[in-house]
Amino acid sequence: MAENHLHTTQPMTHQMVKAVTAATAGGSFLVLSSLTLAGTVIALAIATPLFVIFSPVLVPALLTTALIVTGFVTSGGFGVAAVTVLSWIYRYVTGRHPPAADQLDSAGMRLAIKAREMTDRAAQLTGAAAS
Repeated sequence: MAENHLHTTQPMTHQMVKAVTAATAGGSFLVLSSLTLAGTVIALAIATPLFVIFSPVLVPALLTTALIVTGFVTSGGFGVAAVTVLSWIYRYVTGRHPPAADQLDSAGMRLAIKAREMTDRAAQLTGAAAS
């Protein structure tokens, strides 16, 4: 309701200025959009014959470039992961308490308890089978 009150209290010239500004901005963006589309169509019309002529060279070159870039990015990612893991292990071993160390410790304790239970159970079963 307060919003309606604001619209009715604004002078008519203020609303006209807003409308003219919006129309000008919209028209400018429409012109820029159409110029961009026209430029893209013209560039594509000029470049298409060149792409057809040079495609035996361009396609393998693009594939090779894509494979090289993919290899470098993957190698870098694995390198960062390795450094992160080695840093975490170093902090864990030196006692600096890295993130999730508590979870690793509790999981290790649970695993050790289960292994001990399995060993005891196996000893009971083999002892029962031997007698």
